[in-house]
Amino acid sequence: MRVLVTGGAGFIGSHIAEHLLERGHEVAVVDDLSSGKRENIPEGARFYEADVRTGCAEVFGGFRPEALCHQAAQMDVRRSVREPDFDADVNVLGTVRLLQNCVEHGVSRVVFASTGGAVYGEQREFPAPEDHPQYPVSPYGVSKLAGERYLHYYRVQYGLVYHALRYANVYGPRQDPHGEAGVVAIFCGNLAAGRPSTIFGSGEQTRDYVHVGDVARANVLALEGDAPVGAYNVGTGVETSVNELYGLLREAAGSGLAPEHGPAKPGEQSRSSVDPGKALDALNWRPEVGLAAGLEETLRYFSVQQPAKTSRPRT
Repeated sequence: MRVLVTGGAGFIGSHIAEHLLERGHEVAVVDDLSSGKRENIPEGARFYEADVRTGCAEVFGGFRPEALCHQAAQMDVRRSVREPDFDADVNVLGTVRLLQNCVEHGVSRVVFASTGGAVYGEQREFPAPEDHPQYPVSPYGVSKLAGERYLHYYRVQYGLVYHALRYANVYGPRQDPHGEAGVVAIFCGNLAAGRPSTIFGSGEQTRDYVHVGDVARANVLALEGDAPVGAYNVGTGVETSVNELYGLLREAAGSGLAPEHGPAKPGEQSRSSVDPGKALDALNWRPEVGLAAGLEETLRYFSVQQPAKTSRPRT
């Protein structure tokens, strides 16, 4: 299968592209390199430097993909609060333009990176199933939910097969500890550099942490399989507080560095976890990497990288 992976020079997209190539698929990567890195693009993948907000018509015409794996996004919750118009430009209009090109160039299926961490808003049920009420509390969550609704429209109107994968908090090697980073990457980068980290709020806010290798596998299963169209949670169903997370990483690093604390940030949920049962039934997917083992692997990666600078964490 010829698969076009948007955001394929980024953290999650590069792992997906790598896994697809290992499975024998022909892969092209689209990335504007605003946060992705050329060195992340796996050998054997074609590369097109382009912005998804343009719709990438030339890429569709040149590569002629059979499937789209759409990972490119404005993914920073805090930036979405500061700049909701930019968030919508990338995540809503960019997605619509890509879907329109799917129709015009005969692409038959789409796998879309959605969010379980933000699309449900403040949860009423833990872990959240896919039919949980969806009332996002950030523009990022709103834009991802809009992407899912457009996918439904394109399914009804044009017969496009789609799977929206609602990721929990993804972590692992290649995550960037700078800029729009997740808390695991920032903690790892700081611990590797021997610098303190800041926990915003009480630190008792919880997240569901899922390893990037498991996420990449879920995408490939969705692309290769015949599961019913719709949304699927990709997470573990387990809540871990930010304080617990830092403790696990500090223990793995053998560090005595205590965290600093700062005020809570707007647009963030107090608790989040997703129920992966539907993905098990329909995709035959389950998380395989335990949190302790995944954190140790991630910390080793950052220790080798020895980043030159660190950021304050997004919790």
